[in-house]
Parts: sequence; structure tokens; C-alpha cells
Amino acid sequence: MHWYQSLLCLLAALAPVWASDPPPSTTQSAPAPAFTYDRHSFLLDGEPFVIIGGQMDPQRIPPAYWRDRLIKAKAMGLNTIFSYVYWNLLEPKRGLWTSGEESNDIAAFFRLAQGLGLYVVLRPGPYICGERDWGGFPAWLSQVPGMRVRSSNAEFLEAAESYLDRLAADLRDLQVTRGGPLLMVQVENEYGSYGEDMVYKEALRDILRVNFEVPFYTNDGGVEWTLKGGLVPGVLAEIDGDPRSGFAARDQYITRPSELGPLLDGEYYTTGPDFWGSGNAHNTAEGRPSLVEQFVSDLDFVLGNNNSISLYMFHGGTNFGFSNGAIWKNYTAVFITSYDYGSPLDESGRTTDLYYTFRDTIRKYRPQGSIPQPPQNIPLLEIENVTLSPITSLFDAGMLGAKTASDLPMTMEELGQDYGFVLYEHKVATPLQGNLQPGDRARDRVIVYVNGTKQGVVDSTYAQPAQVALSLQPGDTLQLLVENLGRVDYWSRESGTFVALEDPYKGVVGNVTIGSTVVSGWDIYSLPLAEPPAVSSAVSGAIAAGSPPTFFRGTFFLEDDGNTNPAWRDTFLEVPDGVKGNVWVNGFNLGRYWVVGPQQSLYLPGTVLKPGAENEIIVLELEPKSDSLVAFGSAVRRWANYPDPDYP
Repeated sequence: MHWYQSLLCLLAALAPVWASDPPPSTTQSAPAPAFTYDRHSFLLDGEPFVIIGGQMDPQRIPPAYWRDRLIKAKAMGLNTIFSYVYWNLLEPKRGLWTSGEESNDIAAFFRLAQGLGLYVVLRPGPYICGERDWGGFPAWLSQVPGMRVRSSNAEFLEAAESYLDRLAADLRDLQVTRGGPLLMVQVENEYGSYGEDMVYKEALRDILRVNFEVPFYTNDGGVEWTLKGGLVPGVLAEIDGDPRSGFAARDQYITRPSELGPLLDGEYYTTGPDFWGSGNAHNTAEGRPSLVEQFVSDLDFVLGNNNSISLYMFHGGTNFGFSNGAIWKNYTAVFITSYDYGSPLDESGRTTDLYYTFRDTIRKYRPQGSIPQPPQNIPLLEIENVTLSPITSLFDAGMLGAKTASDLPMTMEELGQDYGFVLYEHKVATPLQGNLQPGDRARDRVIVYVNGTKQGVVDSTYAQPAQVALSLQPGDTLQLLVENLGRVDYWSRESGTFVALEDPYKGVVGNVTIGSTVVSGWDIYSLPLAEPPAVSSAVSGAIAAGSPPTFFRGTFFLEDDGNTNPAWRDTFLEVPDGVKGNVWVNGFNLGRYWVVGPQQSLYLPGTVLKPGAENEIIVLELEPKSDSLVAFGSAVRRWANYPDPDYP
């Protein structure tokens, strides 16, 4: 018998009142529980309470801006913040806990919310989706023998329990039962779309019961198979998406009293995320009046019937660095750096027309005078053109570091690497001719070089990637630069593909072939690019189309205007002549850019810039074409799409 099956029996007797059947009730002879529910209403201190919530994840927002974003949430009429927590950031290496880092201090974020009169709902995962790399799982899980995520697999439950226990140690004293703002905790995340492993779901519930005494809930799509797949005995079942069909489905297909209670739309979508691609336009409600009318109608439907809601997203933030996820659709659909989401509070934290539309709707359901005025938007900064000069090639010995020699390719994870790039180098000993196949498939974008000159790109963001034909002679050097574009963060039972969430491996999986010949004998270089290179001497030789990836650097002086609010220094940075790459400002990785769009500018938070000093921009351009680049900061962000120069 597994430990969690024994624990289930013990905890059944200790389960809080709201988790049992029948639902809770209050009496006049005892104080009302701090937060509970009956069949129709949430109850805060014994009084009916409607959750008017919005999703905002602190780990996707600069900590210096947390307070500003929360103030604007309250000023839109929200009373509750829903937050995912990213396991991979809190435990990047097994046993290394990083909540002491400001950007990972979830408890501090919750305390800020409470100080502003807001409540919070915790969505701890361990799986969170969220368009994040591998749904928030740390990459080290992939190297644990026998590991199978989102299952009752003993190795996964052991790791998940350790994570949830450690997270709870930071947060349990912030529960509303102990005078804090934390109202509820979600069990897993939309599990019904993924599987039906009841042992797994109950084990997670029981781990959480050991650590929290507030109510639990599940959140699933509002149709029969997802609701039934996601339900957990003794846990309130809720829905996401369309509230009309979803609420009806919840009450039709969830029949046991212990999973029934008030209605909550736990993710009401305020447009959606964006994918890289020439044909993928930015998702926004701007210029779509019928969509905005639907938002208003749905809000009126939910709140007018005293039901609860969380807007996903109220404020999306940014997938800084290499943190975005992807979806497998028989090609890799990759989420962009921005997580603007078309939200009422945009990526830079500025209010939008949609913000005021939501505010006008919500205020009808709040006591008169209870919603404060929102702050005025602060103008964004303009930064004039900054010329960037080459400082080093990605393939220089100083960048490559130590090599790993292997007869056959090794994956990124086998190298102990989480994100970034891997370079595979082969010295040709016998003639080779034919199309290149980089393992079972490109994982994810492979730039092919022969003797330091680019030959083509094999890109898994296309269902039929371009072919790269090679004719190699003894003495030639073949190089494959493989970029991890983001691990799959979502897979559904209706996807019609293999279980892509169980296949997080990047780099080269399997054999590299040219024609029918297996290529063996590789020098492998791990390139996580956790930080940009130090300044070195100028690149030797002219840079032209086909040159290896190159780092470019430039600086600009930012006047000190005496303003202590860094939001006055926010801007959107563009590299107008760049094809694809990453940008660091003062050592901070803003994320990826790619000419295909829809994102053409990167959010540069003012928290990164240094007033009264020189500020450094470093760009890794994967496909340089000349000896210089230009970068500038714009007060207006730009969305646009362009053809992919690497795809015919």
C-alpha cells in the first residue's frame, strides 16, 4: 500500500467541515468559519461573498511593480487575486529553494494584496500550464529515473509532495483562518482535460490537507468529460471558459454533494496568448466591439446572479528569458515572450479601454463608492537609436567552454541543462550526401552550418520543416545549433497526438542522419546563456549573411530626472534589423525576438535601467547580416507579422 493511500484513511477523519458531505452550515452558538461555502454561496465570516477575481502571477511581474498592479486591480473593482506559482523557479535544482529571491517571494506578494484590502486564491500546481515552459515543472524532473508527471507515479508524488510542503511552509500562516488573505487553494489544474488518475488526484488533495485548512477547489473545462475527469471527492468542482454553458454543465454532471457548492468561473478569458509565426496576429479585443459586448454580457450574467468569476488574465506580464512554453500540434506552436494576453492591464501595467469597460460593469455589483479611482497611466520612455557592435561569436572558444565528447548525440537534459541552446559539432571523415535529419525531429529549431557558414534551418514550428541538403567532404566541420523554443505546457486527451507533456526533451533525440547514413562522433557544447558574455575584443572578420550567431553590444546614457518611480523609465525595445535572437539589458534577459511576429518589441521594465549612468544592451543575433545592429526604445509597442526568411 502506498503512503498516500494510508494517509487518505487517516485524513478522512480529520477533513475540514467544508470538505465533507453534507456542505457546511453556520450556527448562532459558534463563530462562523473565516471562509467557507454552502450550496449556493461562498461565506466570508458567515456572510455571503461573491469573488470578483483576476489572475496575476507575481513571478511574471517585476517585484517593484507588484503593488502598482494590485492597486489597479482593486481600482477595477476586483476583490480577489488568483495566482499561479511556478515550481521551476522556486526549485530550479532539486532541493534548492529560492523563495528568498525577491521575484519568488510569493508570501510578500500575498501580504501586499492583503495590505490593499484584497484576498488571494492560490493555484500551486504542481502543474500550472500557464503557457510556461513544461507547465511550470522544473526540467530536472525529466532526469529522475521512472518519472511520469501528472500521475500517481511514486517518483512524481515524492517530488510534488516535497515542493508543496515547502511552499506551504512559506504560505500557511497567510490563510484567512489565521488572519491572512488566502481564501482557497486549487487542487492540480484542469486535470480533467489530461487524465483520470483518481489515486493521483486524491494524493494531491491529501498532501494539501496536511498543509492548509482553507477550502479546496478544482478548475476544469465546462463539458462532461473534463468535469468528470477532474473531480476530486470532497473538493468543490468549478469550471473555466464560457460561464453559461459551464455553469449548467457543472450542475448537470457533478452530482455528489461533497463536490457541489457556489458557482465560480475560475478562468474567464480576456482574449488569449500569442504564438510566434508569420500568420499569427496578436490577440486583442481592440477593434472587436462584438467581443467586448460579449465580455460585458458574461460579466453581467455571472455577477447579476451572485456567482463568482476570475478574469484570466487581469494582467499577464512577461515570459522573460527562456520561460515561455509551447503546444504540440504535430508541429511546435511556440508562445511569444510577451504575455500581454489582450488583458485589461497591458504587459507594461498600463490600463486599457478594456480595463475601463470591465470597471464600469463591475461597479454595478459593488457598494457605491467602494471602488477607488485608478492611477493615471505614466507615459513610456523613448530611447534614441543605440548602435550595437559585434563583441564575440557564439562559436568562439571562450563562449563554448568545455565540450562533451559522445559517439551519439546527447539531449539538453542529459547534459544537465534546462534552457537555451546546444551546439553539436562533427568532423567529417568520409563523404556524406543527402538531406539532414536531426534526430527523431527538430527539437526545436536547428540552424545548420558547414565550415562556419549557415546552410539552412530545420524548424519544428512548421508541420513540414524545410529540408537542408548537404554534401560533405572529409575535413569539413558540420555544426548543428539547436534552440530549445520552450517545452510543451499543455496536452489534452482530445489533442489526437502522443502525450506531449511526457516528452520534454530538447536538443537531439536519436540519431543524426545524412541521407541514409548515421553520423557518429560528436563534440557537444552546452549553451544555457544564463548571462550574456563579458565584453571582449571585436569579432575578427566581416559579418555577412550566413555568419555564425553573434553578440552585439552598445550603451546609452540615461539622464536621472530624480523620479524614484521606475515606471517612468518603462519602454518597448526594438531591434529593427534583427532576424531572431535574445536581448539582455544590464545583464537581464528580456526574452526572445523574432521577425516573424506578432511581437516586434520587447517590454523593458524601468526597474532594469540605471538612471544617471551608462546602460548596456547586448543582443544575440542568431542570423547576423552585417557588422552592426541598432536598438531603440519606443513609447508605443508594435505588433506586426513578416515572412520567415528561413522558410520557403
